[in-house]
Amino acid sequence: MRKNIFITGASKGIGRATALYFASKGWFVGAADIDREGLEDLEKEINGNNIFISTMDVTDSNSVSTNISKFCMASGSKLNILFNNAGVAWMDSFETIPLEKQLKTIDVNVKGILNCSYHAFPFLQKTKSSKVINMCSAASHYGVPFEATYSGSKFFVKGFTEALNLEWETHDIHVCDIMPNFVDTPMMKNCASSVSKKVGIKLTVQDVVKVIWKAARKKKVHWLVEFFPYNLIQPVGQFMPRSIIRKVMKKTAGL
Repeated sequence: MRKNIFITGASKGIGRATALYFASKGWFVGAADIDREGLEDLEKEINGNNIFISTMDVTDSNSVSTNISKFCMASGSKLNILFNNAGVAWMDSFETIPLEKQLKTIDVNVKGILNCSYHAFPFLQKTKSSKVINMCSAASHYGVPFEATYSGSKFFVKGFTEALNLEWETHDIHVCDIMPNFVDTPMMKNCASSVSKKVGIKLTVQDVVKVIWKAARKKKVHWLVEFFPYNLIQPVGQFMPRSIIRKVMKKTAGL
């Protein structure tokens, strides 16, 4: 029986590119998003036998439960991979971003992953060597100025991933995350910060998809998606005093 993957935030950006790639490899793709029009456009690009679209709000537990169940029922009550990709970001000085947007960041980036992981568990548990892949960020290594709430939400994703990686190992479910730097996506173009402008948006969605495909086939907790010289920062940063990292972040942000 062919493998399947359920992708949130699938109508554009990384989610869309991932759906197209896995479908091209013969996987049965569950594509979920609040953007119905975007999903229908995606469906036109993929053979109808390889895609199952779901209009779903990751912040709504009932919506998540219903749509994940429908997809899994359509694929033999199993789930090989849950890709928690849906996310939002607003980047500016913390006090200038409306509180409503700050809370939405938490709702989507944090509660969304909780909802999807919780409701997907019964199907993941029934599937041999299943996986959860969470979209994290390089912003989870050290708090990024002008991205405070977004960065904080990704700290949650990192910790959540590490904890479930240990817990769910007993169920033969491997949990990991993807940690890209700034990626050229519609979301990033609409919310560039002083840090992203300084570092540069050099990664493409295809760069990220290549790593997601590796994560689907191998076992590792954290998957970095970096570019030179930033691919050297994380390994070195593990041994660098936090005071020095703070100075680097401050200078990068122009503070």
